[in-house]
Amino acid sequence: MTVTYSRRVADAGLGTFFHLLLRWKGSIYKLLYRELIIFTLLYYFFSVVYRFVLNDDQKRLFEKLSIYCDRYAELIPVSFVLGFYVTLVVSRWWGQFENVPWPDRLAALVGGHVRGADETSRLTRRTLMRYANLSGVLIYRSVSTAVYKRFPTMEHLVQAGLMTSEELRHLEDLPSPHNKFWVPCMWFVSLALRARTEGRINNDVALTALLTELNSLRAKCMKLYGYDWISLPLVYTQVATVAVYSFFLACLIGRQFLDPTQGYPGHEMDFYLPIFTLLQFFFYVGWLKVAEQLINPFGEDDDDFETNWLVDRNLQVSLLSVDEMYDSLPLVERDMYWNESEPQPPYTTASAEHRKPSFMGSALDIRFTDFFSFLSFSFFLINLLNIWQTFCLVFSVPKEEMEFQSNLEQIKENEEWKKKKTNRIIEKARKTLLRLILF
Repeated sequence: MTVTYSRRVADAGLGTFFHLLLRWKGSIYKLLYRELIIFTLLYYFFSVVYRFVLNDDQKRLFEKLSIYCDRYAELIPVSFVLGFYVTLVVSRWWGQFENVPWPDRLAALVGGHVRGADETSRLTRRTLMRYANLSGVLIYRSVSTAVYKRFPTMEHLVQAGLMTSEELRHLEDLPSPHNKFWVPCMWFVSLALRARTEGRINNDVALTALLTELNSLRAKCMKLYGYDWISLPLVYTQVATVAVYSFFLACLIGRQFLDPTQGYPGHEMDFYLPIFTLLQFFFYVGWLKVAEQLINPFGEDDDDFETNWLVDRNLQVSLLSVDEMYDSLPLVERDMYWNESEPQPPYTTASAEHRKPSFMGSALDIRFTDFFSFLSFSFFLINLLNIWQTFCLVFSVPKEEMEFQSNLEQIKENEEWKKKKTNRIIEKARKTLLRLILF
């Protein structure tokens, strides 16, 4: 059911997305064509009535109604409501996918920690993974219509080999009115504790790792159960639906092409096909249809999750991991780069252009010759500024300082004061220039 097109968009190019528009399965055309046909037929019904059925007085009244509907339909916040609603639906859809239980990590831990080549050890490993898969199947059966159609009763699970008749009896004997997807997890815990007691699990650390991963798997099943139980608030879905459909009900009358001879603003030309209204319908109602398809991805739509495939895949992979692949190892031998410190796997001709040198850091590309030239120029500017400051001090001496001074001490004090003032001005100019250059 899932429509995958990743290979089609692996490389960006001319018309990459355009080719996707020609696909039918999972497309917006398949979702929308019925509504689009109904809207178009209703639009032409009102157009025919306006043009050929109504008399002149009735036409004038219809024209006023059309202008009224067109003016006030724009007050419906369709984009605002749909934008938030679809964003919430998409985030919820992705959250459900992230909580799909995959038993691969648990299978690796069971195969690594439950030791023994005898039949009892093999039975223990396979049963542990069957319990984990049974918990997933029970939750899929609760939330997915596709899985429920495959296993409509618990007897079908027994016939499919996912549980035994004795396990079914124990499950049905439990006096609980709630969903019992968690029961196989408790069987897993009990069997793991027995394996630890019998020495098939070597230590408590390994047992803890197994139970931790099992709890992670159970938590994902619980989250799927929660997603199915707590839907998006019904009022939000109703608001989005009413906003879209009321807008286009108003457009059925408000977007009619009126008689150009009446001189209504925006109705200077008469057409029969409302192209832009149909495009608007395509975008807005298509947007709503996207939310309609993604709000529950465990159904049977084209883009819903392949839950039956997940059941088959998880059972096969987990049993292979703990049974046929238990202590199964190819011959360990030296690799072809045994004596090489820098192995370089070869490239094919088609992939040679993708061979790139290692990235060492952007700062390492600085050319120091240019950098030192820049510093030299900066110091040149600083020295030029010093000369200019000295020139200004020499030619801007106050008049009273140009007269003869009889007191030698006063002359020395004036010279020291001018020297300090000059140094302060030059130092301030240097700091300012350096600040401008560096920052």
